[in-house]
Amino acid sequence: MDQRTRTQLPLLPALLRAVDLQRKDTLARITAARATPAGGRFLVAGEEFERCGSGQARRVYVIEVAAGRRRNLTHEEEAAFWSWATVEVLRHTGIRIEEMLELTHHSFIAYTLPTTGEVVPMLQVAPSKTDAERLLLVSPELAEVLTAVIYRVRAGNGALPLVSAYDVFEQTWSPPMPFLFQRRYGTEDRPLNRSYIRECLVATSQSAQITVAGAPLEWRPHDFRRIFVTDAIRSGLPPHIAAKICGHAALDTTMGYAAIYPEDVISHHRAFIARRRTERPSEEYRELTATEWDEFLSHFELRKVALGTCGRDYATPCQRENACVRCPLLLSWTRPRCHASRRSTPTSSTGSRRPGTMAGSARSPRSRRLWPPPPRNWRPCATVRPSRPPSTSACPTSAAALVALLRSCDRYGRASRAR
Repeated sequence: MDQRTRTQLPLLPALLRAVDLQRKDTLARITAARATPAGGRFLVAGEEFERCGSGQARRVYVIEVAAGRRRNLTHEEEAAFWSWATVEVLRHTGIRIEEMLELTHHSFIAYTLPTTGEVVPMLQVAPSKTDAERLLLVSPELAEVLTAVIYRVRAGNGALPLVSAYDVFEQTWSPPMPFLFQRRYGTEDRPLNRSYIRECLVATSQSAQITVAGAPLEWRPHDFRRIFVTDAIRSGLPPHIAAKICGHAALDTTMGYAAIYPEDVISHHRAFIARRRTERPSEEYRELTATEWDEFLSHFELRKVALGTCGRDYATPCQRENACVRCPLLLSWTRPRCHASRRSTPTSSTGSRRPGTMAGSARSPRSRRLWPPPPRNWRPCATVRPSRPPSTSACPTSAAALVALLRSCDRYGRASRAR
C-alpha cells in the first residue's frame, strides 16, 4: 500500500486535470446536442455528431458520425461530473466513501472561533466505522465543489429532493434526507451507491490514460484517503491532528496510512541535526587537522580487518597483526567464561541448580559449547595439550598465532581444538 501511495501521489495532478477536462468536454457535448434539433448534426472538439430523438426521461442520444455508434451523452455527462466531485471531495477531506455518500444538506455547520469571533464553515461527518462523528474545516476549494454539487442536485428547485438510502452494513433504510450525492434515475431521484462511484472511477481511469511501467493505473476511492494522510503529514501536519481529521482511534492506524518517503526521513533528520547543532557551543565544531584525519583513516583500516571485510578469501592466512573474524583459527577458540568467580563449594540450595546438573557440582568444561559456532563441515581434531604443541601444518597460520593459542589454553585451563 505504501508503494501504491508513493506512485499515485506524484500522479494526482495529472488525474485532476483529466477529470476536469472530461467534465468540461462532456458538458460541452451535451449542451450542443440539446441546442440541435433531432436529425441535425453538430461539431464539438473536432468530432461530428448527429442528434437522435429524445429518449425516456429526457435523455440525450447522439450518433458519432466517424465511428457510427450510438452514445448516451446524459450518462457520460453524469459519470464525468460525479467522478470529478468524488475525486475532489475525497482528496480535500480524506473521508471514507461511506461517509461521503452520507453527506446531507444538514452537514454544514457555522462555527464561530472563540478568539477572533470569525465564522468558519464546518462539515459534520456522520458516524461510520468508529461510531464517532467529527467536524472538518471546509476549505475554499472544497466549498466550490460542494456548491456545484448542491446546484446540480437542486436543478432549479428551492430545496434538495428528499430520498432514502439503504445501508448495506446495517441493512436498514434511512429516513428521507437531502443527500448531496444523488441523481435523477428515470422518473425518480435516487442516492448514489458504491457500485456507481466505482464504475465512474473505472471509466475515468481508462479515459485518463495514466500508466505506470506500461500498465494503466486504476484509481480507487480509498486511495485518496491514503494520499490525503501522506500529503498532510509531509506538509507538516502533526500525526495526532491527522488522526483526529481521519477519525482514527489509534495513532498507529494513521501512521500506517502515511507512506514515508526515504528522502523525507533524510531531510527531516538533517534538519534535526542542524537544529541541534545550533544549540551546542560553536567551539565544539572545528576543522580537522591532517594528523587527526590520518589517525581516523588508520583506525578505519583496522576496523575493516577486525570486521572481516579485508577482502581476502576464507581460510587463508592473514598478513596483518590483528587477525579478523574470517580467520579459521578463531573458530577453534572457546568463549571465555564470564563468571570467573563462580562458587566451587557445594551448596544445598535447589533454587540455583541448572537443568541437567546435580546439586553442588559445576558444569564440566567438556560440556561447554564452542563460540563462535563451528561451520557445518567442521570436525574436531586431536586434543591439543600444552606439553605437545600442534605442528604448523595443522593450521595455515603464523607461529605467533599458535603461541597465542597455547597461552589462551593455559590461561583458561581447558583444551582447545585446532583444525
